[in-house]
Amino acid sequence: MSGSSNLQNGLKPRHLSMISIAGVIGAALFIGSGNAIASAGPAVILAYALGGLLVILVMRMLGEMAVAHPDTGSFSTYADRAIGRWAGFTIGWLYWYFWAMLMGWEAYVAGMILHNWFPFMPIWGYMLVVTGALVGVNLMNVKNYGEFEFWFAMVKVIAIIIFLVIGSLAILHLWPWGDPEARGIKHLTSQGFMPNGFSSVLIALLGVMFSIIGAEVVTVAAAESENPSKQIIKSTRSVTWRIILFYVGSLFIAVCLIPYNDPLLKDPTHGTYSVTLSALGIPEARTIVNFVVLTSVCSCFNSALYTCSRMLFSLSKRGDAHRVMGLTGKKTGSPWVGVLVSSVFALLATYLTATAKMNVYDVLMQATGTVALFVYLTIAFSQLNMRKKLDKSGQAIAFKMWLFPWLTYLVIVFIIGALITMVFEGTYKTEVVYTSLLALSIVVMVLLAQKFNIGQKPSSKLDSKSPYSPH
Repeated sequence: MSGSSNLQNGLKPRHLSMISIAGVIGAALFIGSGNAIASAGPAVILAYALGGLLVILVMRMLGEMAVAHPDTGSFSTYADRAIGRWAGFTIGWLYWYFWAMLMGWEAYVAGMILHNWFPFMPIWGYMLVVTGALVGVNLMNVKNYGEFEFWFAMVKVIAIIIFLVIGSLAILHLWPWGDPEARGIKHLTSQGFMPNGFSSVLIALLGVMFSIIGAEVVTVAAAESENPSKQIIKSTRSVTWRIILFYVGSLFIAVCLIPYNDPLLKDPTHGTYSVTLSALGIPEARTIVNFVVLTSVCSCFNSALYTCSRMLFSLSKRGDAHRVMGLTGKKTGSPWVGVLVSSVFALLATYLTATAKMNVYDVLMQATGTVALFVYLTIAFSQLNMRKKLDKSGQAIAFKMWLFPWLTYLVIVFIIGALITMVFEGTYKTEVVYTSLLALSIVVMVLLAQKFNIGQKPSSKLDSKSPYSPH
């Protein structure tokens, strides 16, 4: 199965289009957004709009770098070259840890849903089945990953479009079924647009960042397509309408039709979509939404495993992971060692569930709480440095960040301000501290590795004259 060290260009444009959509739409939209609504009230749409704007700006910066040099390591590779090897090493492993840990939770949620439907098998049994099936998908040719992700994403997109249509009809008083109170836009202001003050919107904004991470996956996947630059530009430009439509649009409908203090919004077994559709008289709304959530968590697991394996592949090529992580199947082109290694936390979560110790996993998950902000901050600093090099070299830039460098500086200031606010406000203080400690530990590891010559020197196939070549 081994013997090769090259990936294959098996992803088609339609795969990448759906991968980019799937990266934005996670299970948190269907379930987790209920807590945000309960916390901030109707003003939660401001939190999602601001969070979406940050993602749009970061994706534009990442798109500029990715078009100039598509790479399966994406921002980790750019950080290595723009900031220093320690930065690429740290953010690469931190990002790997985030997605590897998330797989365990996705498997757990999938296991719970399947167990509720078919209780003859324990939760951990379903977790093992889901993990095994999706590991198998990722061990095959990359086009199989793309095909599965295409249909997973299609289910989510269809579900959201149906929700938007039904919700819009109810707002226009054209929906004849369900609770008469779930009509029009009165709930948008009946109890106050911002009932818990601006601080609640800020707290919700910080939570929103955890749910939106994933848009950047398409820049990783694009490296395995026939025309990476074209696909990256297309996906980066379309992220704007996806966030506005899927997040801001659907949540606007929800806060118009249901009161923000509905107790079911905080119930993880219901969620925003389920509560809204039930109010509109949709039969078996909870079961329907749970099916969408099941496909969503399987999609997230699938993308997480793909991203983890490609990140390990890229790290191995730069000497920041063992070279065995760079081995790919001769026929499939899949980095099979990276796939198997990356599934370790999903198997750990399965074991902890079987032994009724899943609460131990909570502690590990806390170290992933602010990874999105760390990744986005790294992307901003990388783009700032690389753009300066490109401008100095006189090289043509096919895809540019808007209003450079001022918007880049604004993003950096905003993210640093958000991290500071999280520490002093307290709601996400533990997550910031745990993630920071994990990042610091990784930095110490790479500095020790460099001091004692552990591992290879970073390598590059780039032209030494290119601004993207190693420093």
